[in-house]
Amino acid sequence: MKKLAIIYSLVLFGFANAQSIKYGVTGSVHKGSIAGIHGVSKGDFGGSLGVFADFSLVTNDIYDSAWLYFTPQLEVFTIGEKGDWNEDKVDYQKYSNVYVGVPLYIKYFLKNHGYKGDIYIMAGPKFEFLVSENTKEDDAVKEAVFTGYDPYKFGLGQKIKKFSYGVSVKVGARVNDKLEAFIRFDRGLSKIYPDYTKTATYNRFLGIGVNYYLGETY
Repeated sequence: MKKLAIIYSLVLFGFANAQSIKYGVTGSVHKGSIAGIHGVSKGDFGGSLGVFADFSLVTNDIYDSAWLYFTPQLEVFTIGEKGDWNEDKVDYQKYSNVYVGVPLYIKYFLKNHGYKGDIYIMAGPKFEFLVSENTKEDDAVKEAVFTGYDPYKFGLGQKIKKFSYGVSVKVGARVNDKLEAFIRFDRGLSKIYPDYTKTATYNRFLGIGVNYYLGETY
């Protein structure tokens, strides 16, 4: 509850101080993985779909001149990977998780001759809430024990944490008044598997996406 209260407070702060509010939908595709665990592993493709709002933090007139925004986002995204603990390239372990994510960006448009340009940079913290976990390790734990290996060494049989956090960065450009395209990189800062202490474990992905604006209020 404390985490949600902090998020709500930040959004309300942005609303109270906004000169104008633009809102829309966003989506992306990415290649992601759960770093630091599952032995030899390969990332998997995933995606995100959500809504966002741009709260202008500087004066914004009818010509859309604001160059600095607070941009909270609410999204659903998938991330996962497949592991191969004994490197036999036959029986892969599969991990696929679904999260509700809340990135809180500061969005800055680069200026061109003193005026708002079309290129922007976004960065900020991101909070992740696990809503679905799909782990398929089949008999990997038993096989590791049977052959004399410790399953823990390969990250097998681990329980995932329900809440995590990290940072998210976007670099994008305005295509027109309604559409933006961006490249996005997200990197977790908290442990995904809290009981696994051999190395740090965190979500990460790199992807591309678009923002589509539905409206604006002053």
